[in-house]
This record gives sequence, C-alpha cells and structure tokens, in this order.
Amino acid sequence: MTSSVRDIPDAGLLRFITCGSVDDGKSTLIGRLLFDSKAILADALDTLERTSLKRGADGVDLSLLTDGLQAEREQGITIDVAYRYFSTGTRKFILGDAPGHEQYTRNMVTAASTADLAIILVDARKGVLTQTRRHTAIAHLLGIRHLVMAINKMDLVDWSEQVFAQIRKDCLAFAADLGIPRLEFIPISALAGDSVVSLGDRMPWYEGPTLMELLESVPLAQEDLERPFRFPVQWVCRPRMGGGQFRGYAGRIATGTLQVGAEIVALPGLGRTRVQGIRVGETRLEAAQAGQSVTLELAGDLDISRGDLLADPGSPPTLSQDLEATLCWFSEAPVQAGARFLLRLGPWETRALLQEIRSRLEITSMKPQGADQLAMNDLAEVRLRLQAPVAADPYDVSRSTGAFILIDEASNATVAAGLIRTGRWSSALLIACPTALAFALVACGWRVTQNHHPG
Repeated sequence: MTSSVRDIPDAGLLRFITCGSVDDGKSTLIGRLLFDSKAILADALDTLERTSLKRGADGVDLSLLTDGLQAEREQGITIDVAYRYFSTGTRKFILGDAPGHEQYTRNMVTAASTADLAIILVDARKGVLTQTRRHTAIAHLLGIRHLVMAINKMDLVDWSEQVFAQIRKDCLAFAADLGIPRLEFIPISALAGDSVVSLGDRMPWYEGPTLMELLESVPLAQEDLERPFRFPVQWVCRPRMGGGQFRGYAGRIATGTLQVGAEIVALPGLGRTRVQGIRVGETRLEAAQAGQSVTLELAGDLDISRGDLLADPGSPPTLSQDLEATLCWFSEAPVQAGARFLLRLGPWETRALLQEIRSRLEITSMKPQGADQLAMNDLAEVRLRLQAPVAADPYDVSRSTGAFILIDEASNATVAAGLIRTGRWSSALLIACPTALAFALVACGWRVTQNHHPG
C-alpha cells in the first residue's frame, strides 16, 4: 500500500483532528506523527529535548509538541486546541489536537467544524468510555466523513488481538445506533511508534495500513464544488480599479462554482441579477469556485447588504422561521423550553425562541429519552422559532451556510452554535457553550478571538 501511495505526487490538503478521553495519548500521537515523519525542525527538536529533561522524562516527551500553553504543561492536560501544519511527500496536513476533558468538549467542536477526518483515540486498557461515545457522536453530527478509531497503548495490554477485537466490537455497536456507516480501526502505540508511521513487528495479526498511510491515502471530498452556488456577503465595498469605481460584494464562496455572466439570486430579497465581474484583488477572473475569497461585480442596482446570501436560482436555500434541532448543551446552567437567544448565521442575525425540547439522547445506550431540561453536554432534539426567516442550507449541503450560533442577549455570551439539518422546515445541531463562537464562525470562514477562558 505504501508504494502505491508514494507514487501520488500530491494528494491535496487534509484537515484532521485527534480527540478522545483524557490521557488517551492524543498529544503523544501527534508528536509521534511529526517526529517519525521528520516534520520537526532541528532547533524545535533541541528545545523539545531540553524541556523533556527539565520535566524529568527518560526520553523525548512528544506530547510537548502540541501542549503549547504553559498552563497545560503544568497540569499535564490539553485545554485549548493546538494546531500544527506539516507535509509529507504525498500530502499537506493541518491537524488539531483537541482537549479530551469533558469540560472542554466545546473546544473539540471548534476543531471538528472544519475537519475532513477525525482520529478518535481509545485507551486499550479502558475500552470505550462515555467521552469516546460523545466525541464520536459529535464528529458524526458535524459531518466528518472519515472516522478513525485508533486503539492506543497496545503496548500496555501486551499487544493483544483479543483486546483490540473487543473494543472494535463495542465501537461498532454504538456506531450502528448513531447511523455511522463506516469506521476505520487501527491498533497503535503512540509512545513506541507501532502502526503510527512505521508498522512495527509486535502486532503480526494486524494486516491493515499504518495511521500515516491512511492519512496520506484517504480521498478528499469534492462535494463543495459539485453543490449549488452559495456566497454569503461579508462586505459591500466600492474599490477603485483601472481608473474606475464599482460597487463590489466581497466574501468567500461557500459551495459551488461561479462564472462571469451567470445568473444569481439574492436572499432574502429574492432579486435576480447577473455576474459582471469576479476579482481577486486587482486580478480579473472568468470563474471561481468554493474556497476562494473574491469580490463580485453585479449587473443592475439590487439592494444587497452585508448578511445577504447570493445563490444559484435553480436550487436556492429555504427561507424559514421554524428550525428543528439536535441540541448539545455545554453550559453548566441547565436550559429549558422558553429560553430566548440571538441567532447569528454568518454576518446576519435574528432573535430565536427555544420552543420545545422533544427528547434527550442517552449517551450510553444512544436511545432518545423524554426530558424537560438539558444539563451540560446533553444531546437533544428541539424546535426553534425565529423572529425573521433565515436563508440557509442543511449543514450536510454547506458547512458555511448551514452553521450558526446562539447568543445570550443579557450577558452577550455565546451560548450555542448550530448546524442546520434537513427536516420539515430545516433542522439544526446546536452546540451550546460559553465559548463556542469560534465553531460556527470558523465554519463560515471567520477568525474569532475568544474573550474569556473556558471553564
């Protein structure tokens, strides 16, 4: 498998995260990937060795590569999401080391919102835990296509095939309840390096790829290019170019492709027009596609402002005031029906009422139960009523136009982030937490600085 993968000149950019319970070895795994793939510079390696000695480690402590905050190092846990960028001869990578503690699940959501693949670590000694189920459920609900269960610390269970097989069976059982169609399983030892970059010889019963081989060969989705055109307007400007001035609409293409001359519809006003020009800086383009940040010049004089959505008139998004939702509550204060919030979808906002809590997902059995309120980290089916209709897509159609946040109007704290799902009107996954603002806005291509520490 390795030789066939290496023949590929460039397999593109893969965004992935590691998640799981506390002390499952996430930071060590990332360090092992970087170390064994020779993605660490010499000066960084020297610093790592000196820091490891100061901490009393027998060798290089690879977890220090991603536990970047001093507070994390002192406590020995990962609190924030640590990002690393590296490449091999086959592919470029952006990885996020998400915190494992239940209190910081919201930070895992931030990292997962833009990921193509999730590595969910399971301690071979402990097996499947509640946080394993929770992170797997959230990763699936966030639309991550590739889920990899890395059974770590196999060296501490004598490289047992029976232990690996039992954990695999347990994972497949709850994955079936969640409707997850496919899971990949790899037995590894992040500390010793077996099956991470090199296969090793201590698990001859395992005949699958190493983790790095899987990361290098996993196919990247092209759905964003194939889906209908969506362009949230972030800024209305009047640039001067070529001696003239025009009214421009700046933003990032969320999905689809666009060509000069194409017809588009502006929502919520539903006015139609055509594209006269596409620009990146002073460069004119004949066409653009999902992921590109551009400025559009449109024919006519439509009333379009920041927060409006430009879309394909042949398959426009739905306008609705009613949303059905799956809610994951992270705040320490419980929530009940009747709570009111400010809903923000990209740069556009309206007020929202939590009308009904229909059911709560019991995380162990993965079965819905009745509930009149939600506690921290609960997942539930709810209904929202909006003051004004929103133009949005299901999250599985577009991450950018299918993600939103809820804000407490009294404290101005961000208390929820949402993913729109299909339903009678449209539906959503709401990830409620004091600092989840980054999640929905990252999904919309925004960069956010959080103004208070989690916890």
